[in-house]
Amino acid sequence: MTVAIEVTEDVATCIGLRMEVFVGEQGIPVEEEIDAYDDDAVHLLAVDENVPVGTARLLLLGDTGRIGRVCVVKSHRGTGLGAALITAGLTHFSTLEGVRRAYLSAQVQALGFYEKLGFLPYGPEYDDAGIPHRDMERLL
Repeated sequence: MTVAIEVTEDVATCIGLRMEVFVGEQGIPVEEEIDAYDDDAVHLLAVDENVPVGTARLLLLGDTGRIGRVCVVKSHRGTGLGAALITAGLTHFSTLEGVRRAYLSAQVQALGFYEKLGFLPYGPEYDDAGIPHRDMERLL
């Protein structure tokens, strides 16, 4: 497996991956998955031998970089690709002047995954699209 992760302008492919994982597998309503932030975001796309296998969406909010919409197709889960997408997002934000913190909204079942990457949970648990979440942050 040789996966490359790069910033992409191919937002349609990224949204297609999100539709497969979040809408198809997790049952998130389409109207909650697609929003106006896609137009302003930086999109990361992971490709394995020309096949799209993962994505993440990066937003800049003042001094905070927000990592979201992180997904990996079934065939590539457990390979470290999710961690590589998060690391690529952190690397992107670390190159931007004034960005001091990374933030994400984590599904509660994935808290341990993000903690291993240096994120710390804060605030109460909340519902997002019928799935329990917690906010997490990491200083850059």
